Amino acid sequence: MSELDVLLQRYLETRYDAAGDDEKSAFRSVLALSDTELNGYLLQRQTPSSESIARVIEHILCTTAP
Repeated sequence: MSELDVLLQRYLETRYDAAGDDEKSAFRSVLALSDTELNGYLLQRQTPSSESIARVIEHILCTTAP
């Protein structure tokens, strides 16, 4: 399992079910991103132009914080 898969799985397990429809839609958009683009966002080297994707990325990062 790749590191990206682990991050996304944690988000799914801890937040997805309680998320609203807009957040779930934004998460599906995150899943459609290329690995390179997603890496840039998750490593905070790039900022998503979409506010909804940026919020999901923030939630993903928060669910993986120690």
